[in-house]
Amino acid sequence: MTLTQTDTAYTVATPTVHKPGPSRARRGLVKALRRLPVWILVAVLMVVVLYPQVWMVLGSFKTQSEFLSNPALSLPETWNFDNYVTALTNGNVARNWLNSVMVTIPSVLLIVFIGVAAGYALEVMIWKGRNGVLLYILAGIMVPGQMILVPLFITYFRIGITDTLWPLIITYTVMGLPLTTFLMATYFRSVPREIFEAATVDGSGPLRSFFVIGIPMMKNSIITIALVQFFSVWNDLLIALTFTTRPDLATIQVGLLSLSDEYGSTQYGPLFAAVSINIVVLLILFLTLNKKIMAGMAGGALKG
Repeated sequence: MTLTQTDTAYTVATPTVHKPGPSRARRGLVKALRRLPVWILVAVLMVVVLYPQVWMVLGSFKTQSEFLSNPALSLPETWNFDNYVTALTNGNVARNWLNSVMVTIPSVLLIVFIGVAAGYALEVMIWKGRNGVLLYILAGIMVPGQMILVPLFITYFRIGITDTLWPLIITYTVMGLPLTTFLMATYFRSVPREIFEAATVDGSGPLRSFFVIGIPMMKNSIITIALVQFFSVWNDLLIALTFTTRPDLATIQVGLLSLSDEYGSTQYGPLFAAVSINIVVLLILFLTLNKKIMAGMAGGALKG
């Protein structure tokens, strides 16, 4: 008996050799180098934005002679607050700032409340002719405000309210409503209609749905629009200069014009101090509500 031995073929598995990848430090360095152009661009933008404000604040400590004789980029020789005292007393900045507050807050509240209600009525509520009304309101955006200042001044004079702050409040409210109504209608369009339909099925009326559902859901959008209108009203000069008939009714922007003598010579120190007071307050307000502004700006971008 012959035994035949057959060779069995064996497959030898060779281990796979992995090349060592880049270390974590090297990956971090590559990632940082990729972001370096973005960081440089952000740094340049920050210098461009912050440098004028820093230069203005430093200039508020200079004397008139330093402005006229020293280089523009030089630091103040002495750090004193005489310019701020002059701006608050002789420049009447404190009274002008109070007038701006008394004009801006009622105007913004009226713009926001009426605009939000109009946007809700035009987008959520269903009634005949709402599209035509929206187009009619949008036409108000196309009308330049400069065209209606003289007729408005004549109307206010005949009514007898030119010696008050009411012309400013009424004008700011009317001129801010078209844009606010359009934006709020856009924001309400991004809210699913089923939410309001479910509230209606549960027995909620239009007024209750507006206060219980509409306003809470539009919180960030309302804050954004309120800040946009606040800066628009606060920084306005043309309307305030047109309807301001007495120095004690001047707003902060009109009051800055008074920091010149009878021959037109500008007092740069008090002027820079007054502008610094104005800018720092607005900057603090903007930085405090920055996240709300960003959330409100993105609120109407997506369809729910």
